[in-house]
Amino acid sequence: MSSSTSSPLPVLVITGQSGAGKGTLIKRLLERFPELRLAVSATTRARRPGEIEGVHYYFISDEEFDRRLAAGEFLEYHAFPWGQRSGTLYSEIRRVNDEGRVCVLELETEGALNVAEREPNTFTVFITAPIGELERRLRDRATESSGEIEERLRVAGEQLRVASRFDRVIENDDLERASDELSEAVRGLLAPAGTMARP
Repeated sequence: MSSSTSSPLPVLVITGQSGAGKGTLIKRLLERFPELRLAVSATTRARRPGEIEGVHYYFISDEEFDRRLAAGEFLEYHAFPWGQRSGTLYSEIRRVNDEGRVCVLELETEGALNVAEREPNTFTVFITAPIGELERRLRDRATESSGEIEERLRVAGEQLRVASRFDRVIENDDLERASDELSEAVRGLLAPAGTMARP
């Protein structure tokens, strides 16, 4: 079994509804704070055009996922209703911490709550957006079928009901404002860790 990754360095967990703009906000955050490093998740889904192994995801088979899960190598994982699974390996947290950087996890809501329970230095952020905007963004990016979009919107409603369990909730109805709000929260997180935050 893998041991806990608890360390003086915080773990920043960002979650929220599909289409809320988590990826865009995280990209901006990483540009502002080079002290942060995004963890690479392992997934069983097929690689999309342009995705790179070990950069966007670790693409593994269902059999490999089962083996690693049984060996206790996952800090958290999520099984999607449409069949795929994704999760964070303990080894990925250690890799980032060994670089002296703060690990950022982009997770599904359930996984984010699980990490918060297991890692005492976790700071959680929930990103939301108006439901009409969520639907527009999901359809515009055209990476899911109509059935998957409807399922994601249903899940988005359920996720919003647990938003109050997170340390910070940010509504991404205006990208610049949401980005500034997230950066301010992270600046406060990094300061106690002795990390020099940059604007």
